[in-house]
Amino acid sequence: MKNKYESLELGQFIPLHYHHNMLNDTARMQGFKEAIDLLVKPGTKVLELGGGTGVQSFFAAQKAQKVYCVERNPELINAARNLLAQNQNGGKVELIQADAMHYLPPEPVDVVICEMLHTGLLREKQMPVIDSFKQRYLKKFGEPLPVFVPEASIQAIQPLEHDFHFSGFYAPTIQFQNPYVIQERSKGLGDPEVFQMLAYAEPYSQTCQWDGEILITEDGQLNALRLITKNLLAINVTTCSTIDWHTQYIVFPLPESMQVSKGDQIAIRFSYQGGAPLNALTDSLQVRLISKQTPVLELALEALNQSAESQPEVVENAGVR
Repeated sequence: MKNKYESLELGQFIPLHYHHNMLNDTARMQGFKEAIDLLVKPGTKVLELGGGTGVQSFFAAQKAQKVYCVERNPELINAARNLLAQNQNGGKVELIQADAMHYLPPEPVDVVICEMLHTGLLREKQMPVIDSFKQRYLKKFGEPLPVFVPEASIQAIQPLEHDFHFSGFYAPTIQFQNPYVIQERSKGLGDPEVFQMLAYAEPYSQTCQWDGEILITEDGQLNALRLITKNLLAINVTTCSTIDWHTQYIVFPLPESMQVSKGDQIAIRFSYQGGAPLNALTDSLQVRLISKQTPVLELALEALNQSAESQPEVVENAGVR
């Protein structure tokens, strides 16, 4: 059954002013420009799914022979048309008003750009759009598939102690964080744990899920989890390096906080569909303290003491070199 609110979801229609603000995101702009410049060769044909202002199609048009730019929102189509007309090689871009979930170009393409990205691969339709495109493209044109920008996404989860007080007002709500600055409100209680590695050219599940454990490395009050999504925009096989871009971190408050100590283990479980609303993660989320690890040194000393009790003569005669 179709969700009656689907057309209001961020992944369906992002307001025009959001796209204008994206042009100010230097990390995003420079990352995609560098990746597109690397992967789009002179004379190639390019498809962009979800073109927005047309900026990434503009990057591609500097080398490509032809760029097909698909955008569903008529307001954005008009904005992109006006902006591309003011930029070099903008005439190489053909704007098509269509749903990226169903559109196919009239000919094979070499590169597909799709930036329907949100942290956690939530809300926006990156996963279903690319999966749908691949199935329909292979049926119409056969192999090989085009190269995708981004080529892959890596997702991780991290336990946090987070300050949810705002000028004296306590509000444990979902928070967004700039991944490129120090977050003074957050204290990491453990290292980020990777739960998904997704290569867009390969087959993948539509489900984002994890059922695992994280080691607590700092004492604190566990009251939140941070979701991290790192996108590999392009992989340079010549230099064995990647061009990366992090979407904003998302901090999810936990319904109940718990005191944890260094050496504890916490179990985390969740499962949601790519493109689902933010609450799809919190609705399925389970977090529990499962054990407190005994430090390795204590284990070693305990074993040594047990050995000394059972074999005192061996310990007395043992030397240290």
